[in-house]
Amino acid sequence: MRKLFFIAAFALYGIGAKAQTIESGSHSTTGYIKSDGTIENSSHSTAGYIKSDGTIEDRSHSTIGYIKSDGTIENRSHSTVGYVKSAGTVENSSHSTQGYSNSEGTGEDSSHSTLGYARGIKKEWAAVAFFFVKF
Repeated sequence: MRKLFFIAAFALYGIGAKAQTIESGSHSTTGYIKSDGTIENSSHSTAGYIKSDGTIEDRSHSTIGYIKSDGTIENRSHSTVGYVKSAGTVENSSHSTQGYSNSEGTGEDSSHSTLGYARGIKKEWAAVAFFFVKF
């Protein structure tokens, strides 16, 4: 689930032409997201893909989930696994707050401790990266 949500959070905001870096709370690089939706780990190995229609795929192009335009994150069976609210609050399927993803690219847990940074990436994409994807 965490892998799915991480990838999905990256998918709702557009990014520039170059790859954007995903960093841990201590600023070490944990991955990248390219402008074509390819998600890479820190070694530049492909971890997954985000399609323009919101479909999230693993590295073998098998569908693992979906990002809906309203911020709902679903697994491959279309069951809701979480939500990214417009203000950046990240909730699980029971609407319990799991953390926050702000417009500056900082991901925080529910206690506001920094999980990492994903500057230049939509907050929904970052939320998926910080809460549902393991690089």
